[in-house]
Amino acid sequence: MNSYLLFKSIHLIAVISWMAGLLYLPRIFVYHSENNNEIVTSVFKTMERKLFYYIMTPAMVLSWLFGLLLISKVGFDQLGALWLQLKLIFVVILTFYHFYLGALLNKFKFDENNKSSKFYRYINEIPTLLLILIIFVVIFKPI
Repeated sequence: MNSYLLFKSIHLIAVISWMAGLLYLPRIFVYHSENNNEIVTSVFKTMERKLFYYIMTPAMVLSWLFGLLLISKVGFDQLGALWLQLKLIFVVILTFYHFYLGALLNKFKFDENNKSSKFYRYINEIPTLLLILIIFVVIFKPI
């Protein structure tokens, strides 16, 4: 079996899972921030925690692991390619965004959220923009 294609397949599955979470968690935050019902709030907290810790974080780790394995397969000299450097910069930003969502999750956990639903609607666009940039950089390798 071709290990490069195996690593690439697992990498893509992990990235898709991670991106789904990065897009969905802020949407849950929108509804959570608009809600005042204690029972519904408890459900949102459970959904947020499970999404972040059981889906998003393992998917992020696997994305990084198999992405780095792919780089090792093609050779670390490829790190000199500007397109790959740009991709890695965008992925690092996504990783910081991931942990920022984790910090926001903790605010909700302790009922300390001070952000509006509008704020969460805006930050929900960040992973979309980064995804678009990453795809164009990887597909077109413009530089």
